[in-house]
Amino acid sequence: MRVDFDPQTMQSRAFYQLMTAVVVPRPIAWVSTIAADGTANLAPHSFFTIACVTPPVVQFTSVGRKDSLRNIEQTGSFVVNLAPEQLFEQINATSTDFPHGTSEFEAVGIATEPSLRVAPPRVAASPVALECELHSTVLLGDSTVVFGRVVHAVVDETVLVDGHPEITRMRPLTRLGKNEWGTLGGIREIARVPWAQWQKDHGPEAG
Repeated sequence: MRVDFDPQTMQSRAFYQLMTAVVVPRPIAWVSTIAADGTANLAPHSFFTIACVTPPVVQFTSVGRKDSLRNIEQTGSFVVNLAPEQLFEQINATSTDFPHGTSEFEAVGIATEPSLRVAPPRVAASPVALECELHSTVLLGDSTVVFGRVVHAVVDETVLVDGHPEITRMRPLTRLGKNEWGTLGGIREIARVPWAQWQKDHGPEAG
């Protein structure tokens, strides 16, 4: 038996909790920005993915008007830092609702390093950073989707294997429902099957 949930009759918070419990796991964009007055901001956003290949564009959603969004609108740039497992407590701490104008880097004690192409700093201890220039935003109800064109990427050599980022070395965190977070579990590999191969394996003459 299935249980029905109607977003038209449920309170929005309750349906949000349902959505975040079933759309899992979600990668985390640990977004660093800089305000017009130079204050650096850092916050995790778990509505995050790739939006386009050419040009390379990533997207994250700001639920409500948070400092990350305001800063990006004012300055036109941001950095997506990978949220690694070993920085679990610091990442969670940067989601604290600090007063407007507070630097999470300073409040939580997170070291920075300068970016190459954009003004906001990178998280020094994060193994991967995507430096982005604002492409566009889309307002959807109470949320804003932010699209950023990746103008530079940097990867720590310790997580590279034959020049490619290795998942077991990056150890990214993910968000689940409630207060749950996910760590890297088992990994399975399987290649896509080309149509010609599918026909050969499953067609009338197969077997």
